[in-house]
Amino acid sequence: MDDRTIDRVFSGCLVEELPPVSSKIVRIFTSSTFTDTALERNTLMAEVYPKIKEYCREKHGLEFQVVDMRWGVRDEATDDHMTTELCMREIINCQRLSMGPNFVVFLGQKYGYRPIPTIIMASELIMLKETLVQMGVDTYLLDLWYKKDTNAVPNVFILQPISTILLNFNNKRVPKLQSQDQAIWWDTLNKMQKLLRKAVHTCFLNGQVDHDAMHNYFMSVTEREVINGVLNVENTKAHCLAYVRYINNINLQNIKKASNFIDIINRGIDQEASRLLGNLRDERLPNKIEATNMQKYTVEWMGREGISSDTHEEYLSGFLAHFYKNITKLVDRAMRKEDSSAQGVIVTEILQHLHACNGSVKVFYGREHSLELGKEYILGPSDKPMILYGQGGCGKTSLLAKIAAMCFEWIKSTPLLILRFLGTTPDSSALTPMLISLCQQISYNFMLPMEDIPDDLVPLTAHFKNLLTYGSVDQPLLVFLDSVDQLTGASGANKLTWLPSKLPKYCKIIISCVYEPNDDEISADYLLLRRILDDEKAFLEVTSLGEQLATVVIRRWLVAANRDVNNYQWRVVCNGLAECSLPIFVKLVFAEICRWKSYSKQTDTLLATNVRESIFKLFERIEIQHGSLLVTHALAYITAAKSGLSETELEDLISLDDKVLDDVYQYHLPPVRRIPPLLWTRIRNDLPNYLSEREADGVSVLSWYHRQFRDAANERYFKDEGMSIYFHSSIADYFLGIWGGGNPKPFQYTEIQKHRFGLKDKNAAADRKVPLQPLVYVGKDGKISRYNLRKFGELPYHLVRSMRFKDLYDNVLFNYKWLHAKISSCPLQSCLSDFEDACAHVEDRESSREIMLVADALRLGGAILMNHPQMLAPQLIGRLLPEIGGNPNVKRLLEQCDNEGIEHQALIPSYHCLHTPGGPLKYSLEGHQFAVFGFCLTADYRYVISISNKFITWDLSTSDLCRDVTPGIEGILQGLCISPDNRYAAAYSNINQIILLNMLTNEYSIFEHPFVAKRTGICGLSLLNMHLVVYCGKGAVVYNSITGEIDNNLDDIVADKEMQILRMTFYTLDEFDVIYWTGNLDDIGMRLVRWSKGGVRSDELEFQGALVIHAINQDKLYACVENNVIEIRFNPEEGKWVKKRIYEGCDKLIQLTISQDDKFAIGTFMFGYKAWNLESGKMSILLLPDNGIRNISTKPLESNSCVMSRDNIYAIAGVRKNLYIWDMSNGELLKNLDAHFGRIIKIQSLTIGNWNSVITSSIDRTVKVWNINNIFEQVHTIDRHELQIDGISISPERNIAATATRNCVGIWDLRTGRMIDKLADSPLGAIVTQAVITKNGKYVATAESGNILIWKFPDPILDPPDSPTLVIFKEAQDSIKQLFFIEKDTILIAVSKIVVAGAEMRSLVKGRKVTLETEEEDRLLYEFDYPIKNLRNLTPTSDGSLLVGPGFEKLKDTMFIFNAKTGLLMHKVVLKYPNFKDYTTILAVPKRATQIAFIDSDKGNIIDVKTKRFIRSVPKWGGRCTKDGKYGLYAPGRGGLELIELKNGKTIRTFIPKVAEGVFTIITMFNKTDEYVLYYHGGRKTLRVFRTSDAERIAEYRVSAELSSIESTTDGKSVVLGTMDGCLTVLAIADPGNGAVVREYLKSLPSRDPEKTKRLAKRCPPFYFRTAAKLAALAARVKRGSIGRGSLAGDSTSGIEDGGISIISSVASSFVETTEEGVTISSDGTETIKSDGGESSSGSTKTLKGK
Repeated sequence: MDDRTIDRVFSGCLVEELPPVSSKIVRIFTSSTFTDTALERNTLMAEVYPKIKEYCREKHGLEFQVVDMRWGVRDEATDDHMTTELCMREIINCQRLSMGPNFVVFLGQKYGYRPIPTIIMASELIMLKETLVQMGVDTYLLDLWYKKDTNAVPNVFILQPISTILLNFNNKRVPKLQSQDQAIWWDTLNKMQKLLRKAVHTCFLNGQVDHDAMHNYFMSVTEREVINGVLNVENTKAHCLAYVRYINNINLQNIKKASNFIDIINRGIDQEASRLLGNLRDERLPNKIEATNMQKYTVEWMGREGISSDTHEEYLSGFLAHFYKNITKLVDRAMRKEDSSAQGVIVTEILQHLHACNGSVKVFYGREHSLELGKEYILGPSDKPMILYGQGGCGKTSLLAKIAAMCFEWIKSTPLLILRFLGTTPDSSALTPMLISLCQQISYNFMLPMEDIPDDLVPLTAHFKNLLTYGSVDQPLLVFLDSVDQLTGASGANKLTWLPSKLPKYCKIIISCVYEPNDDEISADYLLLRRILDDEKAFLEVTSLGEQLATVVIRRWLVAANRDVNNYQWRVVCNGLAECSLPIFVKLVFAEICRWKSYSKQTDTLLATNVRESIFKLFERIEIQHGSLLVTHALAYITAAKSGLSETELEDLISLDDKVLDDVYQYHLPPVRRIPPLLWTRIRNDLPNYLSEREADGVSVLSWYHRQFRDAANERYFKDEGMSIYFHSSIADYFLGIWGGGNPKPFQYTEIQKHRFGLKDKNAAADRKVPLQPLVYVGKDGKISRYNLRKFGELPYHLVRSMRFKDLYDNVLFNYKWLHAKISSCPLQSCLSDFEDACAHVEDRESSREIMLVADALRLGGAILMNHPQMLAPQLIGRLLPEIGGNPNVKRLLEQCDNEGIEHQALIPSYHCLHTPGGPLKYSLEGHQFAVFGFCLTADYRYVISISNKFITWDLSTSDLCRDVTPGIEGILQGLCISPDNRYAAAYSNINQIILLNMLTNEYSIFEHPFVAKRTGICGLSLLNMHLVVYCGKGAVVYNSITGEIDNNLDDIVADKEMQILRMTFYTLDEFDVIYWTGNLDDIGMRLVRWSKGGVRSDELEFQGALVIHAINQDKLYACVENNVIEIRFNPEEGKWVKKRIYEGCDKLIQLTISQDDKFAIGTFMFGYKAWNLESGKMSILLLPDNGIRNISTKPLESNSCVMSRDNIYAIAGVRKNLYIWDMSNGELLKNLDAHFGRIIKIQSLTIGNWNSVITSSIDRTVKVWNINNIFEQVHTIDRHELQIDGISISPERNIAATATRNCVGIWDLRTGRMIDKLADSPLGAIVTQAVITKNGKYVATAESGNILIWKFPDPILDPPDSPTLVIFKEAQDSIKQLFFIEKDTILIAVSKIVVAGAEMRSLVKGRKVTLETEEEDRLLYEFDYPIKNLRNLTPTSDGSLLVGPGFEKLKDTMFIFNAKTGLLMHKVVLKYPNFKDYTTILAVPKRATQIAFIDSDKGNIIDVKTKRFIRSVPKWGGRCTKDGKYGLYAPGRGGLELIELKNGKTIRTFIPKVAEGVFTIITMFNKTDEYVLYYHGGRKTLRVFRTSDAERIAEYRVSAELSSIESTTDGKSVVLGTMDGCLTVLAIADPGNGAVVREYLKSLPSRDPEKTKRLAKRCPPFYFRTAAKLAALAARVKRGSIGRGSLAGDSTSGIEDGGISIISSVASSFVETTEEGVTISSDGTETIKSDGGESSSGSTKTLKGK
């Protein structure tokens, strides 16, 4: 294709002839006689065609098809003499469709069957009959068998179907009668051949016909095929192959066998046939075809058969090899010429649609008015898209095509035409590929780089809209998109966001969509477009043609088709069109009447009166013509498929369907038990344009183009549930690959076959040549080349509908490999929909629960799994381990995760470490990078819109992220509001920018600060359908939402000289409320003023601090007035506020809300909430726990909200990080849920329909949906700290760890993940800085609130089970920054930072002799200090003999070396070495007793502290090294990781290439055995693990919260992670290279055995928060709290009983879990109390249990 042609195609030019469309099919027609090459053709079919098929698919992505007319031709085709016509039609199709070779002829010594013509021109047959009459020959036979059809123009004579005269010709049920009629037919045929040949030969001699016309009556079918396939073809070199085989010494004695290879007549050779064959084979064919494309063979007649695979093995092998070589050579040659570049693919795509447009235009007539409206739109000023809508089959496609074609006449300049008939090609079926294709075409025309086109939908949409602005007056941009309802790949909120609601200049868009008045589901896109555009002029309804136009169209189509109908038939047509004139019906009518002959019986010329019946009639005709069973099953498979079927899949399915094959092969045995490809091809040819080719799962599939055909097929073929299950089960078997890869499928021969072919056994099996269906396709390099998306899309759907639930569980829902492959290649929701679909059909309750457990686990991990599918095994294991008991499918899945998941992720959780589904948390919606400061629900409660620095919309029904719009502003968004019609959302940033988002199109506008002159910030927004109001304390402006311009300034109306505007709420532009306040946070006095129509201002309503206006009836509100909640009504006529009802006891409220059902008013006060039943007036008091938690006012009128569950059974509030749930019947606090990692910002109830939920957003960047129905279900808790883990210390002997957080020390069992103890000595708020545990795990040293403490754990064997952990040592030492043991845990070193002499900083070191296992007293061994500039870690040498203190003396960096046992200063060394830089880390060099390394930004510098010598610098070393000191790590902050040799700094291995990953926190380390390298990247939040030996990455673990600490277990088998959310996670390093060993190790973990887990749980009782001297503090606190809160609640009976113990017991029993500050309560009722000073009120070292 030359450059000019390519330019024309890209510009969408329809005025010049279009080049042909490139094909994705290799389709060869094989021509031969029936018998003489049967051996070759059968062997090709069995051995070579499958190889060629695989070659074409794997190398070029082409489908290989063979048209063998000698295989699979039904008797019906012989009956109506269609064989020859079918052959010719298929040759044309092969030439049109095939890439490369399209015709192969096999010639031997047989000329073959020579039929008489089926159709003869009327003038010609009349001439021949007259000639016969003149010769005195009777023409009775010709008169009998040929009938004149005057409906053909010009008239023709048609040879009648045999069975119309010989009634038993096809009667297989009575073989005797059938054979009689068949004998009569062949005799009659022979007589008619002689008559016609005699007549035409005479006419030729008389000069009445030419030689070609005469030869038409002598020609064989094979010669006719060769003429059309080779002799009339221009380029035979690229398309044609010929194989000629001569057999010497044919045995004519065996006349029956010989007749298979040579033409026999009267028991002798047919000389006429031999002459004709010789002329064709030896003269004309060699003269035409390329010599390289023609191969000749000579073989000897051997044995009884003459030629067979046994006697001619060498010939056959050479023939097969040559055939394979030649076909693949022609395919390769064609593909080399084909433009397979990205540009070539686009050209092919555009051409398909341009050709489709021309095809529609050719048959378009009428609709002048619609065309005129289209012209007015194209030439007019409209800046909206134009929508063509109407019911299915009304002609929208043809009208759109005609308008597109007419544009070249209407527009004087040269338009750029972008045209797509959506759903007709793979790249026009799904939204993303379609938009990419449009962008590519536009980019080419405006010479823009195609590399800039994004792949992701959100930026792709923005890019597309930007490209539309490139249209110009010289080249206007016209976009035509037909059937937007056919688009897949987007739904709900994103379905039409790509369509601009306002078009740029010189751009027009016309789209069409279906509209069914009584079906909102089908009309969903039309209804959405109505909301987006909201302009009646933008919509043009396409109606039916009307009877008059329909008849005109039929007439014109008949003329174009050279057909006509008689008067009676025309009346039938008119009657039908009077009933229905939809274009699809007219098309069906035309297809039917084109089959009518003038002599057709009236009973054969009936028409249906509607579309459905017409389709049924079409199906019936095709079933009769091609076989009812074959057609029924083929169309049923297409209809049953979820997304359609490719032609190869359909052919495979029918080849596996023995019902069909038994019908097709009733009377002969096929060489390969597969369906003849041609049979389906013929069926498809009889369904022109009704089956469309579209993209599904990366493959071109066939599906019904019109919905009416799909519905009709459903009704016709799926009436019987048993048949439905049969078809779905067959498709399921196919995609399971049960019979793929050469596995023979059993079948039984029919009785007819058994009898006819003398078969002894009825049972047999045959390879159906269908492919295996692996989950992934692996290339020769062992890497995944692609995923089997077809299997992922179809298999679950069909297993569910065939009720094969066990197969569904084993192969899909509880199959790790399936889940991983699907999540790796498909959106997560695609995977979840399989579970949802199964749950909707499974009746077994236990199975449903297991299904939803896994689905919810995937949903909860969705934010991670969507980007890190390798995290599937850790996510499932971490969430579902507690559920393996009693859930066999879940247990089996987790076993697969352990066994197979390590291939994808070698970090496997050792125990339950993530939230388990089934509890109250329904979804965790993640996607924001900053705190979520607001969210709103749409009016239909389906979507939640949330804001941070961007807008994110989630679908609440699926948890899908539907929309992600980043305006690109600085600052965080707040004040989110949605217009009443849900079209717009608006928010403003903390830097006073306003963003208005069109939620239907994702387009947004940014308005700059409108109140700069007032020197005040924005206070809030109020959004109407068409206007946005922005207000500040001194005024307000009104923006037009469409134009973005300021329509009005309200300063003069609403500004108040004395008070400021706090809130404005608009109902219309004329009706709004304004709340004023003084601006003083301590002054709760406020005023409400309402403006009504006409600018009428109401009286002022004064209230104190809390007010809420009814959402629906705005004239009703509730406000806090004079310490009461008062219901107030507005009288609009008088403009006055009228008090209606008083609800007493509100005290000082800081917020008022109304429940979703309007039955409760809920007030927020400092210690909890008060809820008033608006009907009865009853007040319920809901108190927060008395542990320091308070409600505060975040801003005037706003605080922590409390909402109601469905039926007002529970009240739920979000305070700090927790959800509190109260029983509304008695006000009792029922539950405290640890809900978020950060403060909850907003809570809202959702109790519509089946929902009984609350939604929360938090500064932890998540939005969470909670199911209140599950609020009391068992929750498998995960132990965690309140604050982040700052350090981890592991005891290798006891398998426990100590974790340090700011307020306590946790003691963890690393086998189970349970926190077995919490340690803190200070009841008023511990400040912990360090914790270190001894190797034997019996003691832990902590630095807490200016003290060193040593805790002793109870001995699990010797001590009683409930023994406490005791503080055995406590001593004051301020500001401890480092704590460690040396000398086999006998000396404890504590390092502090002190300030002396006013400003000098020094490091204070105390070494204590700790005698942990003896009665000897602990004592201070030594104490020293040294000057520092910055405190850095004191470092012991590798042999432990010296302590090296990095100091700073006399303005120089100096090392201070001390004796580790005595603390004596050995010497000082001033740091001097080449290229000295400030160092960040120091460490002891392993295996080098006295060498210390100082690590700076460029290198590591090694110094011998004993000899004071500088040893060497190691370039790039980052400080981590192996235990032998030979190797280190280099990990630059911007990305990359290398293993370097410390001897010379050379890179030994590269783990991560130097790629820019951004500057983030990087943590690198070796595990304790140096087998693996660990690399944590703070930006990615991933921990990667590499083998040290070969640098292969075996794991990339995405942590759920930011990593704050990491340690390796001593045995190197696990890594221990501490995270910002306070969780401790142990991950086993399950190296797949040690598969058997690690699998056994994982299997042995306690968490994998429910019984073992229970035993360990009994052995480890619940922890107690160890605090010293806390009983007195607790009693005092309860006393204070009870008195203060009791008075607020109106309870005067609260007090302290004698001794305070009863109060402690009763109050403590209601306390649950922990908080950030104040009183910290554990699950057993113990507490720690923090004060401002953070110090304990008691210095006691005795530990008490607070029960």
